Amino acid sequence: MSLDDWFCDVDDFCRLFLPDGHRQPLQHGECKRRRGSRLVLSEIMTILVHFHQSHYRDFKAFYLLHVCRHLAGAFPQRLSYHRLVALIPTALVPLCVYLQTRKGQATGISFIDATSLVVCHNRRIHSLQVFKKIARRGKTSVGWFYGFKLHLVVNDCGELLAFQVTPGNTDDRKPVPHLVKGLMGKLFGDRGYISQQLFETLLEQDLQLITKLRKGMKNKLIPLVDKLLLRKRALIETINDQLKNISQIEHTRHRSVVNWMVNLLAGLAAYTHQPKKPSLNLSQNQLKWLNYVA
Repeated sequence: MSLDDWFCDVDDFCRLFLPDGHRQPLQHGECKRRRGSRLVLSEIMTILVHFHQSHYRDFKAFYLLHVCRHLAGAFPQRLSYHRLVALIPTALVPLCVYLQTRKGQATGISFIDATSLVVCHNRRIHSLQVFKKIARRGKTSVGWFYGFKLHLVVNDCGELLAFQVTPGNTDDRKPVPHLVKGLMGKLFGDRGYISQQLFETLLEQDLQLITKLRKGMKNKLIPLVDKLLLRKRALIETINDQLKNISQIEHTRHRSVVNWMVNLLAGLAAYTHQPKKPSLNLSQNQLKWLNYVA
């Protein structure tokens, strides 16, 4: 997707969102004055998301060396870097709403996983003040970390169906009922989602949770189709890897909680516009057959 196409898509969204997004109740009988900016909201969102589509690792270098030099014609009213950083929080709510419009379609086959979002090195936990009240220590299969967890649900085409951010010490199973609300079919996860209570809760909404077994657990008969699809759970792990290494949703240089949230949302939005996503490449006939077998 080209920069022009991406800007047109965001600009069309902003034209519908801004009339309602700027409507606020009066406070103490007075309406606060809104100062205009040379860069409109759609341009700010375009710059933020385009950063995650570039190969730059630092937003300041991306803006000063790429946007101000090579994209000067696309953004003739560009601001100074410090003024742009001050305007980044204004894109938080619009990006969150826009991302809801970029969700994929449920196909009956879904994958769920949680990945860590580290905000600092473990040796710097006590000196970090930015995320002191909201970040927590957590543990994954590779060790301890300090930060948050990103919970994702995707379909067989690699499209986002739902996402949620929780503190690092949150159990992976806790946000599942809220994440999969409205989904039906089969949900594939790792051993961290093993729970009889969760299985029965999801089964009430016609959603079957399928996971691998832990050592020592009694073996259960699983259809061959489910075993094969369970092996394809690496699809969502590939998506997590792309979000961290291509979209750069994780780094430890944040100095603001709001800007950290904007960075995460912009990275997810950039992934939704990725032309080639990890996919099982299932045809419509194959999906119908798999849902019929279920």
